Amino acid sequence: MTTTDRGISNIVLVHGAFADGSGWRGVYDNLRSRGYRVTIVQNPLTSLADDVAATERILELQDGPTILVGHSWGGTVITEAGTHPNVAGLVYVAALAPDAGETTSEQYAGFAPTPDFVIDVGDDGYGILDHDRFAGGFAADASDADAAFLRDAQVPINMDVFGTTVTRAAWHDKPTWAVIGTDDKAFDQAMLLHMARRIGATITTVEASHAVYVTRPDDVAGVIVAAAENALVGVR
Repeated sequence: MTTTDRGISNIVLVHGAFADGSGWRGVYDNLRSRGYRVTIVQNPLTSLADDVAATERILELQDGPTILVGHSWGGTVITEAGTHPNVAGLVYVAALAPDAGETTSEQYAGFAPTPDFVIDVGDDGYGILDHDRFAGGFAADASDADAAFLRDAQVPINMDVFGTTVTRAAWHDKPTWAVIGTDDKAFDQAMLLHMARRIGATITTVEASHAVYVTRPDDVAGVIVAAAENALVGVR
């Protein structure tokens, strides 16, 4: 089935930098329990083109209209990949949302720094979050065990991706939703709100860290369900 009596049944989840798809487990379980077909992209984090290609491969496997969800850097990925014809709506979870002709790094201009979010960059140009500051910067509201797992499951990202220009922006043509954690230490709150408002998203704020998709999976799943129920009928 491509849709249910509630709307769209296909959900694709895209993780961000310094992470892999395992963090989506709580959201996945919630959506699956409601009868949705859920697929998780595993981004290589080697380039924007590579991450978009990985996402498009999964989108090609969907059997109809799909809600495409991105966390953090995954927001840049879904902005580009979301022009795929199977995508009916976009959900940005603590996510970046550049426009065509912009880079991801340009989104930070004019906003407050985030001193708790510390990236260590190796000689090969790949970055990973500082081991000792990971919990405070990425997942301050997670349990010690969950924060440690996220820290130790990190995938280094090619830092060049943040300077890559986005060539197309799906949010111009497709309905969008945004989830913002009020205690996010990776982005300035004003930056998150600015991006969400610029793309015309229906905004939900949650008391959570940058790892809102891990620590508040039911809230995130609820926004995804709202997108699935309303994307095809234009309600936001």
